Amino acid sequence: MASFKIIGGKELSGTIQPQGAKNEALQIISATLLTKKKIIIKNIPSIIDVMYLIDILKGLGVKVEKIKKNTYSFEAENIDLNYLKSIEFKQLSQKIRGSIMIAGPLLGRFGSARIHTPGGDKIGRRRLDTHLVGLSQLNVKFKLINNQTYQAEAKALKGNYILLEEASVTGTANIIMTAVLAKGTTTIYNAACEPYIQQLCKMLTSMGSNIKGIGSNLITIKGVKKLSGCKHTVLPDMIEIGSWIGLAAMTKSKIRIKNVSLKNLGPILNVFKKIGIKLSTDKNDIIVNKQKTYTIDTFINGSTLTISDAPWPGFTPDLLSIIIVTATQANGNILVHQKMFESRLFFVDKLIEMGAKIILCDPHRAAITGINREYELRGTVMTSPDIRAGISLLIAALSAKGTSIIHNIEQIDRGYENIDGRLKQLGAKIERI
Repeated sequence: MASFKIIGGKELSGTIQPQGAKNEALQIISATLLTKKKIIIKNIPSIIDVMYLIDILKGLGVKVEKIKKNTYSFEAENIDLNYLKSIEFKQLSQKIRGSIMIAGPLLGRFGSARIHTPGGDKIGRRRLDTHLVGLSQLNVKFKLINNQTYQAEAKALKGNYILLEEASVTGTANIIMTAVLAKGTTTIYNAACEPYIQQLCKMLTSMGSNIKGIGSNLITIKGVKKLSGCKHTVLPDMIEIGSWIGLAAMTKSKIRIKNVSLKNLGPILNVFKKIGIKLSTDKNDIIVNKQKTYTIDTFINGSTLTISDAPWPGFTPDLLSIIIVTATQANGNILVHQKMFESRLFFVDKLIEMGAKIILCDPHRAAITGINREYELRGTVMTSPDIRAGISLLIAALSAKGTSIIHNIEQIDRGYENIDGRLKQLGAKIERI
């Protein structure tokens, strides 16, 4: 188990280019299974979760070639469905949550898939109901092989009207990728409409799919018989962009974040402005200005500001941990309400140990009293529990006085490409040990 050693309290400066979006890449790469034609994808992040998924595709027989850094071609002409019964597939698919998304393309093209309970962050219950119920309405039949494995079969996929119980991003993606090759029309109501779902739909459209309602929560898909190849570029990762904003604020640094695709960031910049972060934009770049202090807004009636997550275009739950750590040094109070996952706030005990003033009200709510830089956080030894908490602890360590050690950094590597190397370019004192 690798670790980071960080000497904190250093001002950073420079320009950073955000990596490709992890969540989009997992969907897009899965979609290459829908056709035997070659697909070229640019801006794929070189992170553990994505590499695991690429290994799964290689095991299935997909011809994968690295054209240049972050650009790959995929050719799924000869697929071996027997691989789904292998121990290797089971082990790889149980390492990442994204493995669930190969089910839709395999069912759409071959009428057969196997689903093992996927891995990923341990952030509370993450049900498969949206996937299983939605796919079953397209005439997919599931057989429970054991407590963690389903065999899925579809002799003849049929379009249907589907009302999703929750606007699950991966669930919506899986249903879309199945429906594009189903007979008839599929209507998905309460569909997730994140930019990454929009990107998936745009890619599928360029491959020959017939999809209407892109960007809304009502998507209509008319099935086609086959799809062709295409070229696609993955968006910059909005979660990483938010992480760099929080890092700049905590370390009193001026950082330019390049090519962020501003139109796809939704409410992210406004939320950071609410906690007092001074931002400006220059064409498609974000400039986080150096500031000694920042003050949290209140609601119009003067009550404590609450920031909560919500389905798009609401604020993404993946950035709430960044908001929490950034608020610890602000002037003012804030309540963070994590509605979607009940175990994502438990990392705050480490921030409290470092000197932050946080009350964990319950598994879903944390009240933060900003210390207004009256003192620096203290370096400590900690362990990263998941990707997003891990990067938040890393930001805290970089702003803290003294030396910190973060264990289990493989969790951070799952979502952030070469994070230590890129931090060093900004002047951070960080070492992988």
